Amino acid sequence: MALRREILAWCDETLQVGLFKDYAPNGLQVEGKEEIAKIATSVTASKAAIDFAVEQGADLLLVHHGMFWKSEPAAITGWKKQRIAALLAHGINLIAYHLPLDAHPEFGNNIQLAQRIGWIHEAAFGDQNLLNIGTLPESQGSLKTLSARIAAETGRAPTAIGRQDKPLRRIAWCTGGAQGYFQAAIDAGADVYVTGEISEAQYHLARETDTAFISAGHHA
Repeated sequence: MALRREILAWCDETLQVGLFKDYAPNGLQVEGKEEIAKIATSVTASKAAIDFAVEQGADLLLVHHGMFWKSEPAAITGWKKQRIAALLAHGINLIAYHLPLDAHPEFGNNIQLAQRIGWIHEAAFGDQNLLNIGTLPESQGSLKTLSARIAAETGRAPTAIGRQDKPLRRIAWCTGGAQGYFQAAIDAGADVYVTGEISEAQYHLARETDTAFISAGHHA
């Protein structure tokens, strides 16, 4: 058993939330019980994730993507009302950490992805140090072999744009919807850039610069 404020204090300090300008509030988004015995986790605070937390008897749902974003209407109606109503009815706290969880040098999505797939991390750079650069092992030295390794680890075949047989050495990556950082990765000298999503513009940029682009799935 732990107190909600103790969990929040540890998360806020560990993830250094004060260092980030984010698109959503980090920390407590919906208040529930003060005493926490069981925690459920999910990428997104979807209704399915909330229902799962209810089924498990969780007192707290910890997510990466919360429910309140700058670009969304503020009114609590429709799907947002349904999610919040379910949380309140069962006293479940909703806690979300977005960019601080992507960027953390030990627990973060970026560094954990590199460790799991075997990339050699060298440095974080760019906007709020969300971009990362490093080197690939020889076994992942082409778009074909790198894509296969990502698919094996994530359970999802990625979208890979570029020459399949081009030798790859330098890799840049940023988890999530970070396709807009592709030019920064090119400028940093990357042979390939890996992120979660791809837009139309990145397809042409990959072709015209001969820099490979891999969209591995935002939730993968």
